Amino acid sequence: MSVMQTPEKTPGLSDTERAILNRLQDGLPLVPNPYAAVAGELGIAEDTLLSHLRSMLDSGLLTRFGPMFHAGEMGGGLTLAAMSIPEADFETVTEQVNSFPEVAHNYRREHDLNMWFVLATEQEEAIPEVIREIESTTGYTVYNMPKEEEFHVNLRFYV
Repeated sequence: MSVMQTPEKTPGLSDTERAILNRLQDGLPLVPNPYAAVAGELGIAEDTLLSHLRSMLDSGLLTRFGPMFHAGEMGGGLTLAAMSIPEADFETVTEQVNSFPEVAHNYRREHDLNMWFVLATEQEEAIPEVIREIESTTGYTVYNMPKEEEFHVNLRFYV
């Protein structure tokens, strides 16, 4: 007989906060009052749930709480891009790249290709033009890495 071990409790969280975090990782129900519905499932008042969420955000325990949109299904163009930037130019190039409204996220990586960012354009055909503009502005090559296949991982962190 095997016994499933329960992970140790995360320090600094109340049982109510743990229950809220574990439940909300499954999403909100599509009902007129989703927070009230989740609070009811947890046996607490809606204002208690919202107060705990606000407290966890204010304290930095949670850095973000909100919807996740599937950008690729919203139309337009979306691609991942990378650049190899010398350390001496990294800050300047980061500012240049981030000045483009089409740049959605920009991440530093420990790799030869040390700058990675997402480009989102209104029309898919605009991606090559934006890449050329970034190359012209920065003087560095942009490597376009469009998605070939998508995988969904339902990642959950039990707390």
